[in-house]
Amino acid sequence: MKKTTKFALGAVALIAVSAGVAGVTSYAILQSKDTKNASFYEEFQTATPAKYAAFDTSKMQPVDLTQAAESSLNSVVHIMAIQRSKTKVIQTQPDIFDFFFGDGRGRQQQVQTPEQKGFGSGVIISKDGYIVTNNHVIDDADEISVKLHDGREMKGRVIGTDATTDLALVKIEGDDFPAIPVGDSDALKVGEWVLAVGNPFNLGSTVTAGVVSAKARGLGANQVESFIQTDAAINQGNSGGALVNAKGELVGINAMLVSPTGAYSGYGFAIPTSIMTKVVTDLKQYGTVQRALLGIGGRDMGREEFPEEIRKEQKELGIGYGVQVVEVQEEGSAAGILKVNDVIIAIDGEKVETMASLQGILAKKRPGDKVKVKVFRDKKDQEFTITLKNAQGNTKVVKKADMELLGAAFREVPAELKRQLNLGYGVQVTGVSDGRMADSGIRKGFIILKANGKQLRTVQDLEDVMKAASQSPDQVLFMTGVYPSGKRANYAVDLAQN
Repeated sequence: MKKTTKFALGAVALIAVSAGVAGVTSYAILQSKDTKNASFYEEFQTATPAKYAAFDTSKMQPVDLTQAAESSLNSVVHIMAIQRSKTKVIQTQPDIFDFFFGDGRGRQQQVQTPEQKGFGSGVIISKDGYIVTNNHVIDDADEISVKLHDGREMKGRVIGTDATTDLALVKIEGDDFPAIPVGDSDALKVGEWVLAVGNPFNLGSTVTAGVVSAKARGLGANQVESFIQTDAAINQGNSGGALVNAKGELVGINAMLVSPTGAYSGYGFAIPTSIMTKVVTDLKQYGTVQRALLGIGGRDMGREEFPEEIRKEQKELGIGYGVQVVEVQEEGSAAGILKVNDVIIAIDGEKVETMASLQGILAKKRPGDKVKVKVFRDKKDQEFTITLKNAQGNTKVVKKADMELLGAAFREVPAELKRQLNLGYGVQVTGVSDGRMADSGIRKGFIILKANGKQLRTVQDLEDVMKAASQSPDQVLFMTGVYPSGKRANYAVDLAQN
């Protein structure tokens, strides 16, 4: 089943370039509880970056990309994400007979979903089998199959995912895999030649060439993004594949294309390795990304599509680039330091021109990092040192919350019990041991109807809400439900981990 994400850009569609599967369960495995912040190169057995003595871009000679293509092909894999057949209970829309002879809510019907397969690409980044791909390639997959360039097929397991940046880390078992050297995406220059390597349309290994068209591009596709834009042809199936420079180094993970038709017609977009290395290192070490937030709401300066009153307000600020601060969050990193209508123009000496470039810089930081923020205030430059915090408003390591933290077992409510209690949905607690559920007073048999306001129909629904809650500032799971006796109850489950 093709899985796409579309965003209207005039007559242009923004498409996640994979044929992914949806509606199934993924499993993230926490690899390490060590709280020491390791670098990417300490965490992964990377290949040695390529060095060519004769390589000199200043000479502006035609670039020979054959060596870069040959070496990178071996590091790019084909990924098949499999959604197994499942029995689902759906609620039908009520008809006139339901209103007169039923409860007016429609009827429940069991349906069998067919097995579905989606395809994408991935890049081997370490000799011991760690692979980077896009989150949307393997999102909710029951099974992942990885095919190497030499024809070997292996099972892959998900180490961690990050929907915010659309990245995922997968592991295959073995050693001495052809890892690609990881280059510095910050060093890329507009106009520089790059290769896009992947498996478009499920055809197998394919290489296309183009130039870097722009950097720090924001598309509104992900919560955090600072894309490399290229005119190297990227099509469906290229998702998770490699963007490679002329030295054969990985500089980006191909993720999106802009197209009015769904196929390549101009530009593709890749997640830079400056973001990728931080994200996958966190996924390997903590199971979740340690995300640093500045704690402000902002908007680009000088956008023509802004209403006239905003453009007039920005003109009075006296600068034509940067990020205008429109909100300073209480208890956030910038509270008491930055002010509304400050214009952020640099962080740690790196120029900030747009929200996308600001996100790209912050995506490389961790909570606890101190950054120097230069702002334009009262028509002059001022610089402040700010300690970055996480979404919880502190600098502690955020650990991945899994179902084991709850200390309970669950099942979908059986049809007979739903009929007896006149319920349309719910997840039942079938056992409680030591854990957060017991600490909150929840007993065996409790039927959770809603968690943090979301109706629960499957155990996966509960897991999804719990994961989202564990990353929220409150880190609390509010549950409402009923016991088989008919007694209703409400609980607050603390998900914070010391």
